[in-house]
Amino acid sequence: MKNVDYYMNLPYNYIIQPIKDESGDYFYAKVLELDGCQSTGNSFEEAYKSLKEAMKEWIEIKIEHNISIPMPIVSENYSGKFVVRIPKSLHYQLSIEAQEEGVSLNQYALYKLSR
Repeated sequence: MKNVDYYMNLPYNYIIQPIKDESGDYFYAKVLELDGCQSTGNSFEEAYKSLKEAMKEWIEIKIEHNISIPMPIVSENYSGKFVVRIPKSLHYQLSIEAQEEGVSLNQYALYKLSR
């Protein structure tokens, strides 16, 4: 059975960002994969420490109530390839534009997506 320590040691993605609003300056932190697992702190370090505590409690509650816990999103899960169906007219247009630029359709599509 997977326990709190098991999940705490997985490579979850933490997002910590500085915030300036009507309540002042602080840092907001969340775990990307764990919906609702968030915290704040007056410094980056404080927000991180507070988030780890919130994460532990979040996981404990999910385990206690037998609710599934999402696994981390890791880059190894992505090949860099995906298939998109597009209208024939768009395929034709992009192919012509790629040819005019002297690049492959894949290179041209990557260029268009990155803009």
